[in-house]
Parts: sequence; C-alpha cells; structure tokens
Amino acid sequence: MLRTSLNLAALCVLLICAGTAAQETRPLQTIPIDVHSFRVLENYSGPVSYYKLVEDPAQPFIRAVYRPPLETVTLGAEVPDNLRQRTRRVRWKWRAQVLPKGGNECKGGFGDSAAVVYVSWKRGLKWYSIKYVWSTEAEKGRVCDQKRNLFVVQDTVILETGGPVGQWREEEVDPSAEFRAHFEGGNPNADVPDLVGLGIMSDGDQTNSISAADYTGFELRY
Repeated sequence: MLRTSLNLAALCVLLICAGTAAQETRPLQTIPIDVHSFRVLENYSGPVSYYKLVEDPAQPFIRAVYRPPLETVTLGAEVPDNLRQRTRRVRWKWRAQVLPKGGNECKGGFGDSAAVVYVSWKRGLKWYSIKYVWSTEAEKGRVCDQKRNLFVVQDTVILETGGPVGQWREEEVDPSAEFRAHFEGGNPNADVPDLVGLGIMSDGDQTNSISAADYTGFELRY
C-alpha cells in the first residue's frame, strides 16, 4: 500500500513537471493591438489632438507631430480582459522623426520626449505605469522622474536616446518582470495586478519645441 502511494505521488510530480515544462516551452501566441483602437485619453490631454493615422500599405501607423504651444495629448488602448493576467511580452515599433530640443526626462524643466509608450496596470484605485521614452539627451537605461502617491505610481525608463531619426526600432518588454522590478523591489513572487492598457505620447511643451514620432506593431504575447 505504501509503495503504491509513493508511486502515485511520483507520477503526480512527473505530470506536474511535464505540464510546467510544456507551458514554458510552447511558442507564445500573439494578439495585435490595432493602431485604429487608440483613443485620446481626455483626462490626461489638451483639447487639440496632434495625432493622425497613416494607412501605409506595409503597416498602418500613428504619427504624432507636436508643435508648441499645444497642450500635451495622450492616446490609449485597452488590453483585452482575457489577457490582463496572461500577457508575457509586450512588443511595439517606433521611430523618432523630430527630437525635442534639449529634451531630457531626467532634468527638471526639460522632460519632453520624441516618443513615449506607457505600460499600465491597475489595482483597486491605484494606477501603476512604466513610461518608456525615446529621449533626446537622457542617458539610455536610466530610471527617472519617479512618482509615488496614493493613486499613481510611475517610473520613467530611458529606452532609446538620440538618433538616427526616421528609422524603425522594435522593442519588447516582459510586463510582469518589469512591474516586479520597479514596484515590488524585484520580488519574483510578488503579485502583479491586471495589465490594463498601453498609451503613447510625443511632447515638446517644456522645451517649447517640435517633437514627432511614429508608432505601430503593438502586440501582446501570451
């Protein structure tokens, strides 16, 4: 009887391990986020949108051209409900077209970006965001402008800096790993709240200069 119990226990362990290994090694599935689904986030935006859809035959994209003295406008798209706890990678493509003069997100009064992609989570009433930026001058890899209050927690990450402009670059992040690294002290076992949305922004209001970029290729991989 004891031997049978041990054999059954060993079998269960093997099945669990095999299932975990299969899950880890299976190819990730991809769900695109259509650029047509991005909308102005009115609570975070001025009255005049400076974004337009370009129906490029190769791949439609969003073009942002900020010109002073416009107020900053942010666009956003929701993550589907069934992927809010399942997304393992977020991908996008962007290209800077015009870098704001002296833009440096790590320097007070110069926090303008040619391109920004927000990755956002929500737990209760609190929003968490990582603001990935294509900067003019800030050091690549730096984390700047950290915000912490009762309702908003946000880090700015310098993902790209400087030129060349006019060239697409593809980015990919692991949202759960990024959340834990930035907001949970790197604890690999910390709970991650729902991944709720992606956002984009180009701005030049602090440096009073033109800023422009293109965005496309948004994908959720699970």
